[in-house]
Amino acid sequence: MPRHARTLRRKESTAPFQARPHATTLGTSRISCPGIELPSGLNATGLNRLDERVRIKFTSREANLRRLGRTRFPLLNPHMMNSLLDQLSRRAFLGRQACGIGGLALASMLAEDAPRAQASDAAAAILPRVRAKRVLCLFQHGGPSQVDLFDPKPALQKYHGMPYPGGDLEVHFDKQKGNVLGSPYKFVKQGQCGMELSELLPHLGSIADDVTLIRSMTTESVDHEAALRLIHTGRFLAGMPVWGSWVLYALGSINRDIPAYVVLGDPGGLPVDGEKNWSSAWLPAAYQGVPLRSGRSPVLNLVPPDGRGGDMAARRRQLDFLQVLNRQHLERHPENTELSARIENFELAARMQTAVKSILDISQETKATQEMYGLNRDESREYGTRCLIARRLLEGGARFVQLYMAGQPWDTHSKNAETLKGLCARTDQPCAALVKDLKQRGLLDDTIILWGGEFGRQPISQGPDGRDHNRHAFSMWMAGGGFKRGYVHGSTDEFGYKSVEKVVNVHDLHATLLECLGLDHRRLTLPHDGRDASLTDAEVTKARPVPELLA
Repeated sequence: MPRHARTLRRKESTAPFQARPHATTLGTSRISCPGIELPSGLNATGLNRLDERVRIKFTSREANLRRLGRTRFPLLNPHMMNSLLDQLSRRAFLGRQACGIGGLALASMLAEDAPRAQASDAAAAILPRVRAKRVLCLFQHGGPSQVDLFDPKPALQKYHGMPYPGGDLEVHFDKQKGNVLGSPYKFVKQGQCGMELSELLPHLGSIADDVTLIRSMTTESVDHEAALRLIHTGRFLAGMPVWGSWVLYALGSINRDIPAYVVLGDPGGLPVDGEKNWSSAWLPAAYQGVPLRSGRSPVLNLVPPDGRGGDMAARRRQLDFLQVLNRQHLERHPENTELSARIENFELAARMQTAVKSILDISQETKATQEMYGLNRDESREYGTRCLIARRLLEGGARFVQLYMAGQPWDTHSKNAETLKGLCARTDQPCAALVKDLKQRGLLDDTIILWGGEFGRQPISQGPDGRDHNRHAFSMWMAGGGFKRGYVHGSTDEFGYKSVEKVVNVHDLHATLLECLGLDHRRLTLPHDGRDASLTDAEVTKARPVPELLA
């Protein structure tokens, strides 16, 4: 043992205990022992008469640190402190330390409500300016045709039925290449901004002055699955976290009583690529999307079966016992994030029984609101119901909500014009209603609404009346959340085949969306496979936010 440590221990062991009474304040006498207050009138002799009901000991590590002189602050002689604390009654201790215990409880509650990333690398990604705090993604699987809906091209009408005069085209089904295919639908200028939109989108036209329309999007794959992975995760390869999971990882939840990341699926089935569209991959499983079913029971077993919901105390005991077993198992397997997510889901499910049941009850909405979403029309009722539930979820505190459609309905390889007409009748009114409804409730300014698919369509026909995939140009629109209003960004060539002005790729879009949420895409990272992984992988993709899109 070092000489100075032996000397210190000898001095501590022989130091006398001297308690010096101070002036009485508010019924307590302060004794010169840092951090300890004793009842009024109590002196050093009276300490020996206290009931010995609670023992508070220093750990051996703390004692060793004091002996070696490594503590930053002067501490009491250990023998004196143990003698003093051993004789404090539980009542006296709790009475004097109540504020400290309350502070610990408060800190724990605040930690639960704070963004989870504050304790992780994602805390460094927070930017000083936050435009939005929640996201609604209206994803359109299959690739909507930009030249029929958002990007008017007179050249298509001029060369309709003729060989394409613009050179070679990259097409997915090259054996079915046809001639130029003009759009059968007229384009109309909408709003004070004069945004030109298809006559199939009259309701979107009614909110044109609240929308940012990007006509110059590009992606890197002409294949559905790869393009879907790019638009959702920023990567070609499977097994990467989607951008909703990155947002949740960085910002955490707003309301602990409902899922922070909600997926509203189509009653007709899963979209192409299924659950990969909302997977957290190697991020902790708690950050994946939580699917809610369509129909009368969006959440299975949310309401107990008839006759079994009376004894809430017994059900609480059952859940508590289940949690004990799960946590014991988790202690043995701390690397199992699926298990930790399951434990969190059990706790969330208990809170959801009251909160979510109310949110999903759209009967509370007025008739006028339901009609605004198209619930009075057969074509739009189902999609409109999910849009209305999405608004209620956002209003209730969900951070990230996504709507999907079964399969890939916008993949119009045949009967392009007919299919588009039916899809627009199904989705146009509910999507526009979301913007109007959030705006009138004061929620649009801090909510990002994003509408779009994984790529666009060709200016030529596939077969007699279809359009093939096109990765070189497609359109997306967004509203709220700091985006410009009534603004058209970028342009394509005269046939709508390739983006040529103010081009925005998928990685730039991700960087811009994260910036609106107050996040730096370059610093929102997590170590994975030997390097700092991120949504945009800016070192490789050169992704950058697009300031022209932002107000």
